[in-house]
Amino acid sequence: MSNFADAHQRAAFSPEKMKKNNLFTTARLFCDVYCFEPGQEQTPHSHAGSDKVYYVIEGTARIHIGAEERDVGPGGAALAPAEIPHAVRNPGPGRLKLLVLMAPRP
Repeated sequence: MSNFADAHQRAAFSPEKMKKNNLFTTARLFCDVYCFEPGQEQTPHSHAGSDKVYYVIEGTARIHIGAEERDVGPGGAALAPAEIPHAVRNPGPGRLKLLVLMAPRP
């Protein structure tokens, strides 16, 4: 595994559903690029013992964390603490790319 990766080169989209593209995986974390076509969404879920960070690379993400929901644009970030339900949706009209980090690895 290389210690370097290019998120733009690794980004890939799927017409069927949101696509996860791995950048790094270790015993302590993972780092992915999540790619959403307009209208695609991630099902609400939570992680026991793992915090997750979403960072918007491109597009606008509608991010739901607990009882709060916000639209987040490029350069914006959101923290989904462990055990708190969270989800992401691409309201469109363009594509959405997120850098996603989670630790410790579930």
